[in-house]
Amino acid sequence: MYKLGTGCLQDNKLAFKWFTLAAEQGNAEAQCYLGNMYKLGVFVPQNPRTAVKWFSKAAEQEDAEAQCYLGIMYDFGHGVRQNNKTALNWYTKAAEQGYANAQFNLGVMHFNGNVVPQNYESAIKWHTLAAEQGLAHAQFNLGMMYFHGQGVPQSYEVAVKWSIKAAEQGYARAQYNLALMYVHGDGVPQDYEAAINWYTLAAEQGDADAQSNLGVMYDLGRGVLTDNKRAYMWYDLASHNGNEMGGENKDKIAKDMTPSDISKAQEMSSRCLKSGYTDC
Repeated sequence: MYKLGTGCLQDNKLAFKWFTLAAEQGNAEAQCYLGNMYKLGVFVPQNPRTAVKWFSKAAEQEDAEAQCYLGIMYDFGHGVRQNNKTALNWYTKAAEQGYANAQFNLGVMHFNGNVVPQNYESAIKWHTLAAEQGLAHAQFNLGMMYFHGQGVPQSYEVAVKWSIKAAEQGYARAQYNLALMYVHGDGVPQDYEAAINWYTLAAEQGDADAQSNLGVMYDLGRGVLTDNKRAYMWYDLASHNGNEMGGENKDKIAKDMTPSDISKAQEMSSRCLKSGYTDC
């Protein structure tokens, strides 16, 4: 109540005090919350070891969220010596309780062959369970597995389905891949205007590949009127964010532009970047 300000004024110090008291009395939810506070350094100095302590106490009481977080701590060696087998154990416990993030992490381990033998079918199983709970990164990965036929028969249509679900949640890489599908007509009718829409959404989140490809769309007039200045702008932004092709294309299109147009395009790029992609 103090943390959320429900029925009383929000007081972070008092919230920490009450969470600590509840955790020390064995309340698993409070123990998990306290673990997160120490993990992130919220209201207390960041302390991964103390976070592990509280996550462990909650995990041993079958708290699925704490089990997942404890798996993450072992997976990455935060506050404890890295141990992927122990991470797998805790992910599995949480995943079997239906905790989506643990299902996703377990799916990734099976996909990569980390600790367990690589098994695309198991990866599909766990990603699907997480994706069906609305986890965007699981939906994205699942879409890519259907696109490439990893663990399932290849299906561009199913790949599009899961990519849309992730893209509609604002997941930039899903937006980028969905745009590619519309460009090439993979699983959907070819639609340059739809591609422009999804490229733009990803580009405005700073996705360099989307920015580079969006530049191409303006450069070639696909789904939009040809606009060299806007193409230059997106190429420039892509190059700024590490996309080599964006830099190469910027240099090419500059040869067909006047110095005045190049200057305007550079101003557009600078304004877009300074605004955090809100004024592009």
